[in-house]
Amino acid sequence: MTKFDPSIPSTTESGARRESDANSLSVGPNGPLMLHDVALVEKLARFDRERVPERSPHAKGSGAFGEFVVTQDVSQYTKAKFLQPGVKTRMLARFSTVAGELGSPDTWRDVRGFSLKFYTEDGNFDMVGNNTPIFFVRDPMKFPDFIHSQKRMPDSGLRSNNMQWDFWSLSPESAHQVAYLMGDRGIPSSWRHMNGYSSHTYMWVNEAGEKFWVKYHFHTDQGVENLTNEEAGRIAGEDADFHRRDLFDAIERGDYPSWTLSVQIMPYEDAKTYRFNPFDLTKTISHKDYPLHEVGRFTLNENPENHFAQIEQAAFSPSNTVPGTGVSPDKMLLGRVFSYPDAHRNRIGVNFNQLPVNAPIVATNSYDKEGQMQYHHSGNAPVYSPNSYGRSFQDEQGTVDNGWETDGELVRAAYTLHAEDDDFGQAHTLVRDVFSEEERERLVETVAGTLIPDVEEPVLSNVFQYWRNIDQEVGERIEKAYHEKKGPQVPGGDPKDGEAHNPVPEENSNAAK
Repeated sequence: MTKFDPSIPSTTESGARRESDANSLSVGPNGPLMLHDVALVEKLARFDRERVPERSPHAKGSGAFGEFVVTQDVSQYTKAKFLQPGVKTRMLARFSTVAGELGSPDTWRDVRGFSLKFYTEDGNFDMVGNNTPIFFVRDPMKFPDFIHSQKRMPDSGLRSNNMQWDFWSLSPESAHQVAYLMGDRGIPSSWRHMNGYSSHTYMWVNEAGEKFWVKYHFHTDQGVENLTNEEAGRIAGEDADFHRRDLFDAIERGDYPSWTLSVQIMPYEDAKTYRFNPFDLTKTISHKDYPLHEVGRFTLNENPENHFAQIEQAAFSPSNTVPGTGVSPDKMLLGRVFSYPDAHRNRIGVNFNQLPVNAPIVATNSYDKEGQMQYHHSGNAPVYSPNSYGRSFQDEQGTVDNGWETDGELVRAAYTLHAEDDDFGQAHTLVRDVFSEEERERLVETVAGTLIPDVEEPVLSNVFQYWRNIDQEVGERIEKAYHEKKGPQVPGGDPKDGEAHNPVPEENSNAAK
């Protein structure tokens, strides 16, 4: 690895010293992020333009169209029209892997993207989630670094378990998601047999102006099913497009998959004193504290006619909200509100919203204009507001109904800790209280398998400590399993005469990818 002068600090691309590579600028530790955080905007904008035309994360995927139907009454919590009882809304779903490139196997161990677009009468509403209720990092400043650690080495062009474990073990907030990923839930048997989650906390607003914090849960009606390492390895070799084929073929034969939407609803004031920070993307909110409320069901019943036009060019963004909904102080969510549409402007073009798959079903009147590939236009109408010629414009002032109050100095800092906040507590609960002993044994084998052959010191020791921090016994078992798999060594790291390294099982060689 290239040696760098440790006395030279990290800088912006203009050479100015960075104040932080881990924390965005916010109003107080829990406040909103600042557009004038040049370091964050530069980092995200630069990251959004790394690859053309393949998506940076979530490159490999597919999807289908369908219909969402509201089956329960949640009008006391939101005035959103598409969430009122009995309303039916056409929608699009796209499923994907996070780290894999376009040609990667569907069955690598990886988080799955779960993105939905609802074509509502108030404009498009997008839900950009995953098949896990948490994520690896909580600050968008670290998101590009996380994705870089999952991609390829600069010299060999190969993927590296050493690189990703280095990032994870030095980012303790990743523990909950990594424990989830390395467990039995890490490889869904198909997209039809996995749940989806907003992961982020969002806002709902009702007609009376009351605000609520919500988390979206999409539970598969087909039942959750997962693959073992052995099954995933075999399928990866036999059919790299297994999940894509499974979804398309199921819909083609009329076996339409469906998911039931439920939400956790937290009263607005509860967020200030809840035992976990509800805006920390690495944490879950207990169902015992805030139970699920059923909302409705979506069914996928229409395959795309053209994969490129309708799936590859589909652009999802959490910035697409409608009245009755909103975002939250979740820093990752606030970063994504900027970064997702910015990535689409780069990857597809500045007029990506004019493509049929992304276009809303309602008429638009936007003063944004021109740019590459503009199709719809406003003719010779005024291109500025205000104007004296009848083209409507808005100039509303005052408090917004889906906002929140905040105050404080501008700081670069992690969230203020709530009563039970720490990086390893929920990961420990998952491993010790949720996983069975058999699941823990498979977790140990999976993790140990990812450490061979390329995880090296000091990363290796960091990984062992990382897992001991999650669960002392499991960490010790991982270290023991690693040494058993690695085999006895002589000085210099070569196997003793007559002995060879245990080969990496094929099912584990891609286990963390």
